[in-house]
Amino acid sequence: MSYSTAQGRQDLLDAVADAIDDLARALTALGAAYEQLDEHHADELEERLFGPVQSAYGRARRAHSDFAARHGLAPRAFEMPTASAPSSGVKGFVEEAVAAAGNADATLATLQDSMLPIEVGDAELRAGLANVRELVADVSRHARGLIRTFGR
Repeated sequence: MSYSTAQGRQDLLDAVADAIDDLARALTALGAAYEQLDEHHADELEERLFGPVQSAYGRARRAHSDFAARHGLAPRAFEMPTASAPSSGVKGFVEEAVAAAGNADATLATLQDSMLPIEVGDAELRAGLANVRELVADVSRHARGLIRTFGR
């Protein structure tokens, strides 16, 4: 394997890791929001936001570790960040989660546009990245809908 292929694969893995970190921030913020909601709104948040982001996070981690294993690269250990101050309230936590999920999506979109997943990646990784993007595609829209109903 040439240096450029090895470096390209590492760059690809690092970019996916950046998106995973963003998804972890989104999950942490959604978890904090969940804790402040009544049961009805918490269930809605879990179904429309937390579930899809959690699935995206898991799928991204699996794509990352599987790609690393297939190409003899060291997988990265991921940790969940701590939540921001509770004074930001439910709306603030949801907005933080939307921004983090959006950052993850933008990172993956940029990565896909770069052709790096085709040049040094593989079909399984490309499918995993596409699946992650599908899972977070509606987070912003669902969040807007939920924020409108909080407090009612």
